[in-house]
Amino acid sequence: MLARQKLLGFGLLASGGALFGGLFLGLWISAELVPPGESHWGLWLLALAPGLLVGSLYLLLDRRLFAPLRHLQIQLARLAANPDARSDFPPEGWLAPLRADLDRIRDGWREDRTHIDEAAAAGAREAERTSAELEAVLRAVQTPLLLCDSHQRLLLFNDAAEQLFADSSALGLGRRLSELLPMSSLHEALTQLPRRAAPRKLLLPWHGRWLRLDLRLVGGALGEALIAIEDSTAIQEAEQRWHGPLAQLLPELRGHSSSLVISSEALTSGKVEPLMRQRLEAVLREESLTLGRLIETLSEQLEGLQRDPGRLEDTWSNDLWSALCERLGSTGPQLVAIGIPAWLRADGPALLELLFRLLGLLQEATGAHDFEAEVQLGNQRIYLDLIWRGQPIDQGRLEQWRWLPLAESATHPVLNDILRRHDSDCWSLADADGHARLRLPLPAVARVGPPPPARPPRPEFHDFSIADLPAPSAELGRLPLQRLEMIVFDTETTGLELRRDDCVISIGACRIVNGRLLARDVFDQLINPGRPIPPESSRIHGLYDPDVATAPPAEIVLPRFRDFVGHGVLVAHNAAFDLLAIQPGAERAGVRFEMPVLDTMLLSRALDPGLEGHGLDALAERYQLSFAPGSRHTALGDARVTAELLLQLLPRLEARGVRTLDDAIAFETSAIQGSALT
Repeated sequence: MLARQKLLGFGLLASGGALFGGLFLGLWISAELVPPGESHWGLWLLALAPGLLVGSLYLLLDRRLFAPLRHLQIQLARLAANPDARSDFPPEGWLAPLRADLDRIRDGWREDRTHIDEAAAAGAREAERTSAELEAVLRAVQTPLLLCDSHQRLLLFNDAAEQLFADSSALGLGRRLSELLPMSSLHEALTQLPRRAAPRKLLLPWHGRWLRLDLRLVGGALGEALIAIEDSTAIQEAEQRWHGPLAQLLPELRGHSSSLVISSEALTSGKVEPLMRQRLEAVLREESLTLGRLIETLSEQLEGLQRDPGRLEDTWSNDLWSALCERLGSTGPQLVAIGIPAWLRADGPALLELLFRLLGLLQEATGAHDFEAEVQLGNQRIYLDLIWRGQPIDQGRLEQWRWLPLAESATHPVLNDILRRHDSDCWSLADADGHARLRLPLPAVARVGPPPPARPPRPEFHDFSIADLPAPSAELGRLPLQRLEMIVFDTETTGLELRRDDCVISIGACRIVNGRLLARDVFDQLINPGRPIPPESSRIHGLYDPDVATAPPAEIVLPRFRDFVGHGVLVAHNAAFDLLAIQPGAERAGVRFEMPVLDTMLLSRALDPGLEGHGLDALAERYQLSFAPGSRHTALGDARVTAELLLQLLPRLEARGVRTLDDAIAFETSAIQGSALT
């Protein structure tokens, strides 16, 4: 169908030509024949009638045929993308008889889809229930877990892994493991991992940490490998602190003990002359003294190892009090936390049991049932106080308590072991208001503020269908569109004159993997442009100078965005503008965006060249897509809607034979060439 502009031009040209032709014909006949009276008006009516007839015919055709055809095209495009699309363009004009047939086709599509959905739902309920149970288990596991396929693409990660890699933009379904952990030794170990053997273990440095990896094949049909990760930084640092002194001390102990044994055997042999006996006895005394000093040094080393701060973790006092209240329950002593919370270093489980035991002893000794708990800042220490109304505990009783076990069992450590582990002590003192307190000094932490709120878990953290995707080494252009990893992005700028001095101030992106828009795998970052934002631009996107004052510059943000993109295909609406917006900052940062790019605006033009309006707002209305409140003209909000638009276009592209990335690029190129010709 011709474009509406062409039809309008053709109608105006035809009716205008007929009118002007009739006008000239009427003037010529009037000049030649000079008709009298009523004949003169009849002549002009006949001369102008063809033009009026052509114009009227065009208006009739536009109202009864051309406009209904345009509306029918819009409705069919909606139905192709979504059979549940609303029917606000029913057939009209001369196409009105098609309404019943179109309704029947649409109802048939909906009925067929309902039957398919019911059959799929019936078969998937048990699988969904099992999947939900497994997901709950995975979320509860505190060990970071990664599952990758034979091409080392991530199929699954749990909450603990997301927390460990919270600062990395390379964690995401379908992403390559080498982007997250770029170590050649890991790649080689996974490649050579045997099917029937014990798991492989690796110790890898990563961003100033030491990660201990346990690698094993799952044994599934997809050749998956499970990677369990342990952050062993504290253990490695502790080993480095104590390995050197112990390695130096032990050979000395062996040498002096050997000398002591040899001297003792010589003395007991009975064949030693008096002078030699005196010398051997002197050697025995000297070696015994030296060995005693070395044993004392070894004892100090072992005690220091027990107090090693590497065993302790940062602990928020309110979390400690909450856990202690749960441990006490409703029948034991009651505890109320007071004062300002603070961070401290502690072996959480051991300290919790120590406080539980001390509260029980305090209740027996004082008869008190209600206690208060408070932390106070000291000189490089945190004072942890248990407070009650009454008299303090004498130091003699506290010394007796030190050697009591944590529980009624000889195998449990005594309270003093836990105190020494924290390099701590305990004493009791009286307050001026009739209260007393038991004080434990603990290591402090140079950290302020409460812990950040827990991040909500990702709605999707596993997708085993990724293993069915073509190998990463496959030629990208031949891959089906539904199997591509696509990063849909959008930018906000200081203005539209990007070739002059306007620049990017915000970039947002989301990821489509295996035909699914991942809800929380997003990139959203403000950028400091280094220049004022014009008021007319701020009125559009709502960003003002204070909003970006503390944001990093483009040279910092764009390398992070490049890491987020990885090996995916870029998608944007009017991509030429967004690529031009990030180009200067990318060049300054030394990063390149040389991956293929798809443009949803060009794809829409190529699909519907006869329809007007291919802007994001017009297409969102056409395909019944909605912006979240306040998200229009925000980079991430526009990127999300563009991603939803692309997913609506994919079935229509496939229906026209556009199945691969190469097909899509060639198809959108046809829209550029068509625009150039018109």
